Amino acid sequence: MDAKSLQVLEYPKIRERLKSFCDFSASMELALALEPTDSYDLALARLAETTEARRLFSVQEVGIGGAHDIRPAVDLAARGGTLDPQQLLDVKSTLISCRELKKTFERKADEYPRLAQIAAGLPETHGIVDAITRVLSDRGEVLDSASPKLATLRREVKIAHDRLMSRLQRYLTEAGNKLQEPIITQRDGRYVIPLRAEFKGQIKAIIHDQSSSGATLFIEPLPVVELNNELRELELKAREEERRILHELSMQVGEHAAEFKYGIENLAMLDLVFAKAKYAEELKASEPVLSQRSKVKGQKSSSSSDIRPSTFDLPHIKLLKARHPLLDSATVVPIDVDPKPGTRAIVITGPNTGGKTVSLKTVGLLALMAQSGLHIPAQSGSQLPFFHNVFADIGDEQSIEQSLSTFSGHITNIIRILKQIDERSLVILDELGAGTDPQEGAALARAILQHLLEVGCMTLIATHYPELKTFAHSTEGVVNASLEFDIKTLRPTYRLEIGLPGRSNALLIAQRLGLPQPIIDSAKAEIHPDDLRADKLLDDIRKERNRTAREREKLEKARARLEAQTRELEKRLETIEDERREVLAKARAEGELEVAILKKNIESLKSQLKKARQPLEALKAIEEKVEVIEEKVERPVERQRSNVEEQSSIVNRQSSIKLGERVTVSTLNAEGVVTALGESDAEVQIGSLRVRARLADLVRKSGEAVIGGQLPVESIKPQVSSSRSRLSSLKSPGLELNLRGKLVDEGLEELERYLEKAYSAGLLFVRIVHGKGTGKMREAVRNALKNSPYVVSFEEPKETEGGAGVTVAKLAR
Repeated sequence: MDAKSLQVLEYPKIRERLKSFCDFSASMELALALEPTDSYDLALARLAETTEARRLFSVQEVGIGGAHDIRPAVDLAARGGTLDPQQLLDVKSTLISCRELKKTFERKADEYPRLAQIAAGLPETHGIVDAITRVLSDRGEVLDSASPKLATLRREVKIAHDRLMSRLQRYLTEAGNKLQEPIITQRDGRYVIPLRAEFKGQIKAIIHDQSSSGATLFIEPLPVVELNNELRELELKAREEERRILHELSMQVGEHAAEFKYGIENLAMLDLVFAKAKYAEELKASEPVLSQRSKVKGQKSSSSSDIRPSTFDLPHIKLLKARHPLLDSATVVPIDVDPKPGTRAIVITGPNTGGKTVSLKTVGLLALMAQSGLHIPAQSGSQLPFFHNVFADIGDEQSIEQSLSTFSGHITNIIRILKQIDERSLVILDELGAGTDPQEGAALARAILQHLLEVGCMTLIATHYPELKTFAHSTEGVVNASLEFDIKTLRPTYRLEIGLPGRSNALLIAQRLGLPQPIIDSAKAEIHPDDLRADKLLDDIRKERNRTAREREKLEKARARLEAQTRELEKRLETIEDERREVLAKARAEGELEVAILKKNIESLKSQLKKARQPLEALKAIEEKVEVIEEKVERPVERQRSNVEEQSSIVNRQSSIKLGERVTVSTLNAEGVVTALGESDAEVQIGSLRVRARLADLVRKSGEAVIGGQLPVESIKPQVSSSRSRLSSLKSPGLELNLRGKLVDEGLEELERYLEKAYSAGLLFVRIVHGKGTGKMREAVRNALKNSPYVVSFEEPKETEGGAGVTVAKLAR
């Protein structure tokens, strides 16, 4: 794209706004380097990425977390350098963020394929996260547990330090008033005591420093020199061991330098897409429809004013409620740029400060944004042609250094533009032909416009010349446009009207400001009557269009209300239908269960009748009754309510479950004691936890299921056809997962598999035992639970139930 035109249209300010939504330096660099692409496919892909990110943000909050641009640190490690603790912590937090993002998009690859493709390039951790965690604390301190040698050295340092402090403390006690004050301090890394200068020589010592006044000498008594030396040697050995450990970690990082650098580039790309989505939300923007030119056979009519593109058919430009992205959305007046199909040039006229320049910049800037993958601040359904280049000549081109006047500056820039344009370009010219003699300027402007039409590019021009209005009216593919001006308030409305030329309104403004009427009448007499009639006709047309627009707006609002009501009714109907199906399924399941019970009882009666040698006619009568019941179960539930109620009494007459009885909760695969009973559910004590479960999910220790709070004569398990029951029938992984003693990466993988099984088995909650320790596993587990789609919420139980060493998670239904 033309660099000068990008500056003129203020595109760099868009990049600065986009940068403010980026979360780390690598993506900020990409934002500042972003340019509109001249590849149609790439532009569509960029827009699709932004759309996916906005869709993702609407249902889930996602970010890069604590990631940093670790490329300089990785380069240093690859060259054999040693990273400091803070650099290693940055590597750790970045790899954790990459791991979480990668897992998120692996699960959602079908929903967000483009984002998942970028996330696939994020690096693996290769055990480096765990290695750094074992060595460094969150504050960047090397832990004693980093190596056995370091732990031993630090113990020896502590012993030597205590021995030295004890010896110096004895000097403080014995020296008494010879000391300036009874403290132990350090000079040049050695422990000393402050001796008053007048007692110099009374204590055999090495003088390391003196106060600014000379009244205090900082001395190291000779008997403690060896202790200081020993402490210093041990500290140096411990420091050397720390450097060795950090160097080993750095070597691990350096081994994967290429992968990590490539991963950071992908992470930056992903964060840039996130930034585009956030910027779009702030602008209340929408995805534009980009259309590409199609090749057609060139043709030119016999009329000199009918000029048609020779090689390409121009797509339609359609911007609805478009707003300038750098202006305050609360105050800016949106414009509609929707000329008839086939339009190749728009000539905008109207008074100064009416909004012509802002309208031109709005169209140009939105075209650049769309080809950068940014959604545009316009109504959904807006359409833009795809341009291979955008050129703009806007503003004062005067240059004292180059001895250029305003007119010369504009013409120089236009000449440069005309050398580069083709039929796939967008050209925006403000005040074309201004700054010189009006007659010559108008002729030059018309000639330039005619040349642009012959080339076939899309052109937007702002002008005051009436000759260009006439040219636009009489030339195919060119339309007039104007900015409204309110005569009553003498202020522009900034609304763009396509199809009508603008008016200067000079006489009306002068009249309203109080210019004497005779002068107004004299001026009118100088104007050709046809021009006056044309102005009146334009006024009438404008009033009629405004009236039509108001009516159309009312109709649109009414249509929107009707659509909203229709959607609400459809939603209600869907809800009612779902409820009806649920009632039918529930009643059918209950009927099937009762038929199964009756069948079991009939089988029992058959057996008894055979033993009693009763006539077979009795058996046939019973079997016929069962067939009738089975047939009725297949009919609509509305006709079966009385039958279901009648047959449910058979179950209710059977013995009920009792308080204190031991049962197994089938959905949890856990055993407990019944502590409270309701009509359809019960409270069960499982260890230190109390849960509520449906009576249908309780199984007595004898293996008999409880149905409706009752125990049937025979062991019959209900077969309910709801989706929850099918999930609950899967084997439960148990209520508790123990991660103690495992590495963080290993534990997180096991946690993810466990949550999926627990959710599939229909568990309502689970306990994850991670232990207290350093808190790394607990933090990792809770972060994973926070981002898991299977988890609704989680909490830390009471201290008597595990406290900080346990996390209880409530699963989604």
